[in-house]
Order: sequence, then structure tokens, then C-alpha cells
Amino acid sequence: MKESFEQSPIGMGLQSSTSPSNSQESVDTDVVDDGSDSQPSPDAETTVPNSKTDKPSGRPFMRWLIWGSAFILTATVSATLGAALALFSPLSPFIAPLTQGLGAKGDLWSRGFQYKIARPVNILVMGIDRVPEAPKNSTEVFAGRSDTMLLLRLDPRDDSVRMLSIPRDTQVNIPGVGIAKINDANVEGGAALAARVVSRTLNDVPIDRYLRVTTEAFRELVDLVGGIEVFVPYPMKYTDVTQNLNINLEQGWQTLNGDQAEQFARFRKDQNGDIGRVQRQQALLKALRQRLVSPTVLPRLPQVIRVMQQYVDTNISLEEMLAIASFGLKLQQDDVKMVLLPGRFSTPKEFIGSYWLIDSPRRDRVMREYFQQNPTWPALEPHNSSQGVRIAIQNATDNPELSQRVARYLAEKNFRNVYIVKNWPDRQRQTQIIVQQGDLEAAATLKKVLGLGRVEASSIGDIESDLTIRVGDDWQESKFE
Repeated sequence: MKESFEQSPIGMGLQSSTSPSNSQESVDTDVVDDGSDSQPSPDAETTVPNSKTDKPSGRPFMRWLIWGSAFILTATVSATLGAALALFSPLSPFIAPLTQGLGAKGDLWSRGFQYKIARPVNILVMGIDRVPEAPKNSTEVFAGRSDTMLLLRLDPRDDSVRMLSIPRDTQVNIPGVGIAKINDANVEGGAALAARVVSRTLNDVPIDRYLRVTTEAFRELVDLVGGIEVFVPYPMKYTDVTQNLNINLEQGWQTLNGDQAEQFARFRKDQNGDIGRVQRQQALLKALRQRLVSPTVLPRLPQVIRVMQQYVDTNISLEEMLAIASFGLKLQQDDVKMVLLPGRFSTPKEFIGSYWLIDSPRRDRVMREYFQQNPTWPALEPHNSSQGVRIAIQNATDNPELSQRVARYLAEKNFRNVYIVKNWPDRQRQTQIIVQQGDLEAAATLKKVLGLGRVEASSIGDIESDLTIRVGDDWQESKFE
């Protein structure tokens, strides 16, 4: 599939390819290797060689093993699925030689990871819907709609990963198409157009690399790692004929195989529709990350490599993958923060189709706080204004009166915009303060007021809230009772 793209206003150009290889496109980087945020010269470009001619089957197995190790560790960082990478490419502008040891954990891999990330890097990750008529192992499998879309920021300055989930129904303006859902961008112009649309939608945030995976990649990866453990909050039963998907899951904690994990991720027959899918995808990413760090995964590397070669398209080079893996060795669970692109559902009176309409002020805050985009813009309302924070209370204990008690306590502390939602069906030991709209500062303030709880930097709470307090048993044992 041959593609040609114009240079975008933010300096991100995609080159066409005449070869039907998995790595078709190349993104001009907006980065330099000195750790600053200045822009490079227009010719500072990283290209991906032809994967068909540059990956002969006779390459030494050890090189593939090193690549596979990098893939596993990268997946723990970004929850992406690796890539069939060209083995010879120029040193990236955003990586540098590794000059320091990685400590006890890193020593195991130090010979393979000779590079480090030199400055923040943004990667667009897309999970692609099935294309029923596409031949297996052809580039056409990447031409479908983006069922999942994530923008990742890997920042070596504070050793953090910021992950923005972009709902597939987000309303955008696609060049040459007009008003449409963002998941159509990949269909209309591949990864290049998708990256361009995402960048313009998110205040011209630079996008350094892309990665596209098919649904088969996720399903087979979950099977290879032995399944993942997640909590299914309610029974899920639904048949999607177009995607050949039969969903049938029972409520409760379960270890899901690949097929069941796909069912969990793609179910959308609930009141939250597409946003419920995004929330479940975030839960799956956390569970997959925990499984990938298990030592039992390492013996399965050859199988993982074989599977991923079939189902991944990217312009991330081998050196870049090694740098990302080296970066991932230093991460802790709290270093990964997830957020949903703020917005609301459209009404039938507004549009015939159903859209996720972006909340521009809250989007601007997320881009400023998570991606350091336009950091000089004025903030929204002061964070110490409790009236401006919308807080949902969700009981996760067996005490039916606890939600009301928490609401009364917050009222005493002058939090006025508080409401109670349906109980969470899984009992929790510790209270969570869920950062639904990305307002980390407000969450930290609330935790200080409560004197308990753990800030959960992901959008798995009530979608109408700024913050959701999922009340655990620790509240009943605290001084407030």
C-alpha cells in the first residue's frame, strides 16, 4: 500500500514507500539529543529501511534474542506490543549512548542496552480493527480503523510515562474528509494522517514515532504470557458480527486468555459505550504490564518475536527500542500515569452520529500537565477552590452507609460539588482517589485533606467526575469513624 504525505506545519513529515513491508513510513523527528525541547533542522530525519530486504532469515539468533528482550521490556513501559524492526538504522536524535550502569536489575541486560533516551519522546500507538478481506501477513491488515489510540510520553527527566487514551469516537477535522471520528484517520491516510490529526487536535503536540498493531497481536501476546488477571465488573454478553466477536464473560476476578481479554477490551454495550472500552483498556494495560515483568516470560521470547513480526508496523528503530527498554528498567508502578481525553458524549440533537466531543479547557490542562505542551498558558480555576472540583463517591466496602458518611465529611471540609454513584462490586482494602480528568494537583490536595487513600492516575472512575473516591475498608478504620 503506497502512501504519500505533505509536510505538516509542525515539522512532522511521513515518507512514502514503494515496498509492501511492515515498516512503510518514517516520521521526521522534532527532537534533539541534548535533552532540550528545541527543534532540529529539517533534514534531521530517521528513516526505516525496507523490512523485506533488510531482514534476511539467516541473521544470527542472538541479535533476535536481544531485540526480543528489548521488546518485552518496552511493552512493560508503554503497554505496546513491540515491532518487526529493521536492524540497521542511523542513531536516533532522541537517544544517546548509555554511560552509566543500571544497577542490580539493569546489570542482567546491560550488554544489550547500550543506549538511553536523551529527552522526552512522544509515541502514537494504534490498535487496528480487523480488515476482513485483507490477506494475512499483508500490509492491508493495518488499513482498518483504529479501535485503540494512545499517545505516550516517555520522559527521562523524571522517569515517567504519561499515557493519554483517545476515544475512537472523538470528533475531529480530518484533512480532505471533514468532520469525522478520529478512528477514520488511519483508514483515510494511514499512520501519517493519523499522527497529523492527533497532533493538530492536541495543541500541535509533536509526535516522534508511531506503532500500529492488529487485534491478533494483543490476543496472541496474552496467550503467550499465560493470561492476565483482571476484575470484570459486571456480566458481559454481546455478539459483534462485523468483527467476528462473541463476548461472554462472567462478573468477578478472572485470569483471561487472549480471546477473553479481547472480549473484555472491545465490549461496548453498557451506558458508557466507547468510554467504557477505554476504561477497560486501561485496566488491561496495567494487568499486562504486571504479567510482562514476570521472569516466566523470558523463555517464551522466541515465540513472542515470531508472533509480533506478523502483527506490528512501526518506525521505531532497534537502537530506539533498546533505549526505551533501558528506560523501562528504572520505572516503578506509580511512574506510569494514564488519563482519558476529557470530553462528553454528543446528543442526538447535535449530530446524527455519536461523537466524543472534546472539552477544550480540560484538554489544554492535560496537554500542559502531562505533555508540557504550551506550559505558559494560564491554568484553569485555582486548585484550592473546592467548589470547582466535581467529586464522585463510590463505595467499595460492605458498609452500605459509608458513601453518605464520606459525603458528609467532604461537606464539612467545604467540598460542595459531591455526588454518590453506584457501588463498586469488588471490595477494596485501600481507598483510591481516581484522577478521572487528569487533575493530579487536585487529587493531591484531596488526599491531603482526607489523610488517607492512594492516588490512582488513570481514568477508571465515574466519567462525569473530576475525581472519583473509591472508598475502601481503610476509611472505616480511620479517625473519621
